[in-house]
Amino acid sequence: MGHPHFPHLFSPIRIGNFVVPNRICHVPTDISSANADGSVNQRVITYHEQIAKGGCGLIIVGASSPDKATGRPTVTCVCVDEDPLIPGLAELAEAMHRHGARCAVQIQHPGRQAAWPRKNLMSASDQVIDIPGSAGHEIVYAEDVAKGKSIRAMTVEEIYDLVEKFAEGAWRVQQAGFDCVELHAAHGYLIAQFMSPYVNKRHDRFGGSFLGRMRFPLEIIARIRYKCGRDFPIGIRYSGVEWVPGGRELDETVRAAKLFEEHGVAFVDISAGIFEAPAAVMDPMYYPQGWNTYTAEEVKKHVRIPVITSHTLRDPGYCERILAEGKADLVGLSRQMIADPQWANKAYAGQTQEIRKCISCLVGCWQESLMIKRHMRCAINPAVGDERFLDLQPAKQPCRVAIVGGGPGGLEAARIATLRGHKVTVFEKTGELGGAILLCCTAPGKGKMRWYADWLRYQMQKLGVEVHLRQAPDVDTLRQFDVVVVATGGRPVRPAIPGVDLPLVVTFEDVLRCRTKGCEYYPEDKPPPVECGQTVLVWGDHFAAADAAERLAADGRKVFVVTEKRSFALWMEPCHRDVLMKRFAGGNGEGLPGRPFAQPVTVIANTTVTEIHADGTVLLMDAEFNRSSLRADSVVLANVEPQAELYQQLLDAGITATCIGDAVRVRNLRAAVTEGANIGLALEGDAKLNANQAVVSRSTAWPV
Repeated sequence: MGHPHFPHLFSPIRIGNFVVPNRICHVPTDISSANADGSVNQRVITYHEQIAKGGCGLIIVGASSPDKATGRPTVTCVCVDEDPLIPGLAELAEAMHRHGARCAVQIQHPGRQAAWPRKNLMSASDQVIDIPGSAGHEIVYAEDVAKGKSIRAMTVEEIYDLVEKFAEGAWRVQQAGFDCVELHAAHGYLIAQFMSPYVNKRHDRFGGSFLGRMRFPLEIIARIRYKCGRDFPIGIRYSGVEWVPGGRELDETVRAAKLFEEHGVAFVDISAGIFEAPAAVMDPMYYPQGWNTYTAEEVKKHVRIPVITSHTLRDPGYCERILAEGKADLVGLSRQMIADPQWANKAYAGQTQEIRKCISCLVGCWQESLMIKRHMRCAINPAVGDERFLDLQPAKQPCRVAIVGGGPGGLEAARIATLRGHKVTVFEKTGELGGAILLCCTAPGKGKMRWYADWLRYQMQKLGVEVHLRQAPDVDTLRQFDVVVVATGGRPVRPAIPGVDLPLVVTFEDVLRCRTKGCEYYPEDKPPPVECGQTVLVWGDHFAAADAAERLAADGRKVFVVTEKRSFALWMEPCHRDVLMKRFAGGNGEGLPGRPFAQPVTVIANTTVTEIHADGTVLLMDAEFNRSSLRADSVVLANVEPQAELYQQLLDAGITATCIGDAVRVRNLRAAVTEGANIGLALEGDAKLNANQAVVSRSTAWPV
């Protein structure tokens, strides 16, 4: 008898000589959390063991280098290039096997896209590259300018040497007890560089024709089979479409899958993109669920071996339909497993509302970790890389906690504190919880933000947190609590310039409010968004400015964005920025459905607004004091500043209080959630402020 809700998702499947207990696959994710020598440590084991505990059937450990001297995809990736690494790999395999999961290691040489070393990088062909969305991007120092990375072509001798190292790495994976090995041939990494007609311009046996470009992976496969035997399954992950002119298209992807099957490959794992077009590789928030499944569906029509599909899969019901309709054999989730390693268990138990869906922000797992050479984190799951949150201990002395502000930081603080046994009261001045998320989620393509807002709101209900809406408590009200957490967020900056109070001047909050009562939490007294005129000037450089500009441009307005910075949105995660700037220019992200904006968005950089007139004339001045003007029907103020007056009032009154999120300094979702989680973990009944004005427990701050 099958599963009552997801019979296909929870049915077994054979891959080579082993059976996977369900169709859920953790597709390879580089968590960059190993030791500096590439050896497995407890961080790596804990991450993968949590996913195995969570019920995932097949777990593929990501991006393990076969030769760390010539290329690591991230500075602390797992490596498989030395025999002394085998015992640690064996511990990793055992940690997954004891929870019923099958497991593999993906072997990846980054070639031109190495994060380390930085120089003398090799590829199929000579080239100069600019791939800012990759972890192997060119390092540009503060006072320098980008020049591009010079890449050299590998010699034939180097190619065969690396074939041997791939095979040796696979042998070590087998010795460690893994069920199979996967080759990384996607996203413009080394094997992909040889396979791609866009990158590979060689004229020897490893280039030219289709079979010439396929020779490198086929040589690796043959050598692995020689060293590991024909019964040790080999999979390969490669991009269905590369999304660059001259790159691989779907017809050649099908041809490659048939060739791989002929040469003994046990499964194919169909991904997308190359880092010249990074959005298709990383599929940021704009990309809808399952947008890339059509490529796996086409491949599956032509091969008998299992086919894995991936990219923005979040809902168990959606994944079930993919399998039920025969579009793929396994569904691959990576960032979703980072956000919630219990995804499979929650689906199996029918508790889909409990799933903390990944919002595809790419901040914790990419921008603020692998991109800047750190260990991986997650914007919405504080337990990733921080094991303090995996086994929450009850508070030694529960206390009464007031949280002022019902945004993501405040609600995460409330969640953690309540789970530890504290009595929490949340005060929110508006009629609904969610804070700044509720503005982000109204921008076109940003609806995933509501997933997290809804999850937090559901958690407040489930945990029985006391919530007071439409209340902004004063100092006297807050005296009754042991600790106060100020999570009041940011507010629009209203600069002191002539005309800033004119009726044509509005704020990003006015523009980004919900239009319709589209969710169960929508308050009846919420005002509708302000309707702007046909020509709009957005003044700012923050999420507020980017989202307001996109919302207005999607509505058909002609939008001008004025920023004091040298370019707009330099703070933004680079894959999101790549799509944003293409949309501003009248295009769209590669593979992204939906029509582009009716009118391009014009960015005016190195410039500020000096005056606004009632007739819509806006006076501007650039960094060299040149003056200009333009006409706008509406002006949107979209700079943000902290809103923390209450915090200072509480300190002045001698109340134990702390401040988190944008109320401290305007940043992003990860900062707010991380700080909320940290204070929820730090709270104790004997809490007080230390010399840094941080909340600590008396008993742990200076034990007797």
